[in-house]
Amino acid sequence: MRMTRHHKLAAPIALLSIVVALTGCQMGPSVSGSFDRSLDVSGPIRLELSNVSGDVAVVGSADGKVHVHGDVRVSGFGFGNPQKRLDDLVSSPPIELKGDTLRVGKESTRLHNVSIAYAIEVPRDTEVDSASVSGSQFVRNVRGPVQAASVSGTVRGQDIRREAKLSSTSGSIIAENCGDDVRATSVSGSVTVLNAKGDVLAHSISGNVEVKNPGGRVDANSSSGSVEVRDADGDVKAHATAGRVTVQGNPSGNSYWDLKTVSGSVDIAVPSSASFHLSAGAVSGQIRAQVPIMIEEQGKHSLRAHMGDGGGRVEIHTVSGSIEVQGAQ
Repeated sequence: MRMTRHHKLAAPIALLSIVVALTGCQMGPSVSGSFDRSLDVSGPIRLELSNVSGDVAVVGSADGKVHVHGDVRVSGFGFGNPQKRLDDLVSSPPIELKGDTLRVGKESTRLHNVSIAYAIEVPRDTEVDSASVSGSQFVRNVRGPVQAASVSGTVRGQDIRREAKLSSTSGSIIAENCGDDVRATSVSGSVTVLNAKGDVLAHSISGNVEVKNPGGRVDANSSSGSVEVRDADGDVKAHATAGRVTVQGNPSGNSYWDLKTVSGSVDIAVPSSASFHLSAGAVSGQIRAQVPIMIEEQGKHSLRAHMGDGGGRVEIHTVSGSIEVQGAQ
């Protein structure tokens, strides 16, 4: 097909437009600076934070005030003088307090090609809703509830008295000493939940999942990684697609353990005082019990038995892997 004169000119005109646009941009090295702000508040507050680039640390303090420190870096590539943009952000940082709501980093139009690392102190009676694109987040010693999410970066919550929802697309999740339910999810990264007082939901698509000393029910899942639950004293759902499942605890009472993996072994460790019914199936693997159990029915790749007087219920299934029941250390 013949190209018309109009079509021949389209590409050079588009290229010329790009060159003209770039000519108007400021080219040069990045510039850096910082700011500090202190605000008086009365009573509990809510922190709403949004950050495109930079690490975020939020810590509860006892003085009842808000302190915000920001380390700012402005890229030398952009539509404006980098030093002028830096001076504007340092003199008038993106911080707004309205009533009991503190908003940080919400002025997205001013933050093009800008990275800000925040260190924020807030009263302990603070609710946190924080989101970042590129950077880690650490929230510690606040009442909550806390919701913290990052596209690319580690998210960590510690000493949160109420519910914690932590998520990352590409980064690890760590939740420690939370006083209520914990929901921790990562697409590409490990998930660790320690000493949660409530229920725990811990999911990773590509990473290991570890839950230790949960106070309530556990739902732990990994598509490509191992799942480990320690000191479980309630219901446990632990599933893996390609990885080992390990659960240690006491499934007595009315507890229900639902343990599955497609490609990997399943190991459980229980105390000698445990009392539960066991149903185990391994399509292509052995089933071994190193604790005193009463066998009810046994096949080449299946086992039905009970320990003690029954009570709890443990169901285990693996396609490609072994199953082992042993005593807790």
